[in-house]
Amino acid sequence: MLIGYARVSTVDQNLDMQRDALMAAGCDRIFEEKKSGRAWSKRPALDAALAFLRPEDVLVVWKLDRLGRSLVEMMLTIDGLRRENVKFRSLTEVFDSETSQGRYFLQMQGASAEYFLDLNRERTMEGLKAALARGRKGGRPRKLSDEDIKAGQALLAAGNISVADIAKRLKVSRSVFYEYFPQARAASTKEKA
Repeated sequence: MLIGYARVSTVDQNLDMQRDALMAAGCDRIFEEKKSGRAWSKRPALDAALAFLRPEDVLVVWKLDRLGRSLVEMMLTIDGLRRENVKFRSLTEVFDSETSQGRYFLQMQGASAEYFLDLNRERTMEGLKAALARGRKGGRPRKLSDEDIKAGQALLAAGNISVADIAKRLKVSRSVFYEYFPQARAASTKEKA
């Protein structure tokens, strides 16, 4: 049985291309997720696909880097498949995981993927440093301004307004509120105990 696994890194990305390729390859079932492929990050759909596989099944991905970003992680996953008598196929980088040439090619492709990921990370960090030197700071804009934080502190100090109401007044979710005011979470946990 061919079992497909498709992954994109962000919710803004689309799984259609990978899904179409896996269906065209004849996958009987496809596990999908929108989750970062950072090395060693948790990927529940991949875990489910691995648990679903039986001996003689084939795990199919559109491209090798969908399996993971770390060469070590990819090799451990594929070696685990081999020990369970499960085969692995990448549609983009065509190889057979059962042959020594296929395993060699897999290692070379994995090393290349990791190398280019590291290069991209280095370029990104250099770009952020250059932007910071010019006075620009990267990242998401803050949800609360300094004035909002002062208002939130005053409302918390008053002690007669709930966290939910303060968060609503500041136009943020409760979880965002707790990011800015962790002491409020500690106080609410104490009150519940």
